[in-house]
Amino acid sequence: MEQENKNTEQQNDEGFAFGKLNYKLLIIGFAIIVFGFILMAGGASDDPNVFNEEIFSFRRITLAPIVVLFGFAFEIYAIMRKPEE
Repeated sequence: MEQENKNTEQQNDEGFAFGKLNYKLLIIGFAIIVFGFILMAGGASDDPNVFNEEIFSFRRITLAPIVVLFGFAFEIYAIMRKPEE
């Protein structure tokens, strides 16, 4: 009887580390991070002798890093969230 309980406990422990919702949250967090890096892109000048002030826009300097940091925080939440049983 005792051995059956040990086998049952081992079967319950085996499986995925995360639940289904955790994986969905991880994918959403990854998409947020990618979106933040897309916001950082651009601002290059066609002529190397001309400086383009567009690289210092609000979107690239402020908004995009905030979005990326939010994405990393969201990833931490997705990892730390306890899966439902």
